[in-house]
Amino acid sequence: MKLIDSLQNTTLLKTVIAHRFSKFAVVGFSGTLVNLAVLCGCQELLLRSVTPEQRRLNLSLGAAIFLATINNFLWNRYWTWRDRKGRTTQGFWVQMAQYFLASWLSIFLQFVLTKLAARWVHYLVANVIAIACAAVVTYLLNDIWTFASRKPASR
Repeated sequence: MKLIDSLQNTTLLKTVIAHRFSKFAVVGFSGTLVNLAVLCGCQELLLRSVTPEQRRLNLSLGAAIFLATINNFLWNRYWTWRDRKGRTTQGFWVQMAQYFLASWLSIFLQFVLTKLAARWVHYLVANVIAIACAAVVTYLLNDIWTFASRKPASR
């Protein structure tokens, strides 16, 4: 009987993880759209008068990445990991800082993996592989660190 219960719980756990990862992927896609919209809006409208062009691009990229990361954090906090809200010991700002750290680690990992894989495959294929690996790592970091359920420390 314990074995059957264990197998059912494992299947349930896999279903929950797959469902949560799907939400995480949807949020990531929405972040990509925010990133592109902000980048284009800054480049073509808001920062159009900034020169030289490289400075404008740097400012636009910074704004795009920052706002997309905020978008992703909020959606992940209030949708992907909604069931854990109120069951964590960290507050909003601590979670946001953890999310930003996990995101920057993911960006670094994507960069390194793309450079490594591009030695053997086309750079676009290398980048897709790197994005997939970084997404899994980011998901796991956020699941076990940023949005983890924790019991309050006993006093």
